[in-house]
Amino acid sequence: MKFPAVALIAAGLLSANLAFAAEAAVPTEAKADAPKADITTTVNTVCAACHNADGNSIITTNPRLAGQHPQYITKQLTQFKSGERKNPVMSGIAATLSADDMIKLGQYFSSQKPKGGNAKENGPGSLGEKIYKGGIVARGVAACAACHGPTGGGIPVQFPRIGGQHADYVMVQLKAFRAGERANDANKAMRMIAAKLSDQEIAAVADYVQGLH
Repeated sequence: MKFPAVALIAAGLLSANLAFAAEAAVPTEAKADAPKADITTTVNTVCAACHNADGNSIITTNPRLAGQHPQYITKQLTQFKSGERKNPVMSGIAATLSADDMIKLGQYFSSQKPKGGNAKENGPGSLGEKIYKGGIVARGVAACAACHGPTGGGIPVQFPRIGGQHADYVMVQLKAFRAGERANDANKAMRMIAAKLSDQEIAAVADYVQGLH
């Protein structure tokens, strides 16, 4: 199952679903101590092919879900089902899930240990680090860290975890926000930020995010 993950660069904030995204809370029933044993069949038969059973996908265009905030996962699934977030594969999968399934899937993947990744080029002192930590003042681009934290852990329930997320996935989502193809970010935060970023800047910050732990 693909989704997003995601969001990424902070919009005055930030947001994403790159940046990934200012995300509103989902059903209050999504509590960490709710039962999840009965959801493992769904994980193994539906989700694992794209995201791995432990949520650490090895396909770089599919988001890593392990350690993601449960409410964020539930929200994305809910919006895939309603059509508010567009993706033909995920929309079809979400259509088969009940509200309870989506809550339990959020809890399940949130409880898995994230493995993360490494930046290829954007380490300390790089363009990616500068944008992530300081934004681009001249263009009104807020620092990603403002909403997603210095290590990309996000701020439950509002902003998703993006640290260690696949750079390929982050780039796709930021470009989708920039083009308006993805529009489930609160207050258009991610769309406004992504609209001010070049392909080079998106690639740099995505690479930097991949190396955050």
